[in-house]
Amino acid sequence: MKIIQEDIEFFEENRECSYFDTEISDIRYKYLNRCSNEQYQNMLEHGWRRFGHMHFVPECRNCTKCVSIRIDVEKYQFSKSEKRVLAKNSETELYIQAPSLSIEHLALYDKYHEYMNIKKKWPFTSITPSEYQRSYIDGNVQFAQEFLYVKEGKLIGVALTDILPQAISSIYCYYDHDYENYSVGKFSILAQIKVAKELNIPYIYLGYWIKDHFSMGYKEAYTPFEILTNRVPLDEEAIWKPYCNQ
Repeated sequence: MKIIQEDIEFFEENRECSYFDTEISDIRYKYLNRCSNEQYQNMLEHGWRRFGHMHFVPECRNCTKCVSIRIDVEKYQFSKSEKRVLAKNSETELYIQAPSLSIEHLALYDKYHEYMNIKKKWPFTSITPSEYQRSYIDGNVQFAQEFLYVKEGKLIGVALTDILPQAISSIYCYYDHDYENYSVGKFSILAQIKVAKELNIPYIYLGYWIKDHFSMGYKEAYTPFEILTNRVPLDEEAIWKPYCNQ
């Protein structure tokens, strides 16, 4: 296996869209061996996302449905229903640490995706340790973290995040639907908001939001939030504005 030792940028055109059967997507990628806090902060502000060493941003020519979204942490107030979720999870243990790989991680990841395959027709193939390593462990720089949610000694949820002085980036979350009563997915985002408030971090970047989409529409529940209104290169000003539902 050849190890990539240099940064690479490339553009993938006319690929199958992950969210719409009738759309074609165009994605720009950067493979970065090292990424500083400042460089990554700028990329987040311009709508980029990260899995391992690979960073990417949509540059679709014919579609703008994927909208970059970030929670305004300072203005965020927990609703009554969200406070109930937090209360239900008062005994759920939370561990924050560098991303790791275990048998429990892999089993929970597969269990989550098997469930989503049935519920939402997501494609499912059991993940290998090397695939998990490449997507969620590699690129493990100083800002990479995982939130582990544990109930009675059992791992019930994992949220991969990046924590910077001015941002938390929610990369990916998977959890055990056997604990549906605890709303683990929602609790994960609320826990990240609490951490951001404690650390005075102004924004949580949730990635791409697609209004009313069966998999990507849920993010609008976390208001107030801002959206990226322009798609520009990294050396130009990114413009974020509060979202107003009209």
